Amino acid sequence: MTISLAIDTATSRTIVAIVDEGKVLFESFHEGAMDHGKAITELVSQALKVCPVPNQVVVGMGPGPFTGLRVGITFAHTFALARNIPIIGVCSLDAIVIDQDEYTVAIDARRKEIYWARYKSGQRISGPAVNKPAEVEGFILDRYPEMAKLVALSKTQDISEPMYLRRPDAVPTAERT
Repeated sequence: MTISLAIDTATSRTIVAIVDEGKVLFESFHEGAMDHGKAITELVSQALKVCPVPNQVVVGMGPGPFTGLRVGITFAHTFALARNIPIIGVCSLDAIVIDQDEYTVAIDARRKEIYWARYKSGQRISGPAVNKPAEVEGFILDRYPEMAKLVALSKTQDISEPMYLRRPDAVPTAERT
């Protein structure tokens, strides 16, 4: 029996769930792109009070804004390391459920851009990428990863590096022009 702590901070929401073999035992979120650090500890504490102790961690690896994404991934790694349990990374966009055969999902990338990916029959066929909204046709915005699907995807994905699609703003002094 695999009980998963699922975490995603790729969007403006901090989402935490406990999922046992596809059944969501706990799920909650906090709205606020600048609150991931505070919200994640509160949500995980709530989850652990009412659910069995997880034996794996599944975390959304983005794409997403650097700071929010880093908060979720770092928390997930620390939680897993402290308990000596596995951690599995999944593409956050892949866990957004849309009831269509062909679609493009997007999340706010800030700076007047979106992170997006295109799907057909539930499989990613293009992306993830970052573009201006005018450069991407017919995307669906303001949807969030579903934690049961994030955990289900952990059976076929294991992304080890965050999906940062932009170059960092901060660069070493020697590289500045």
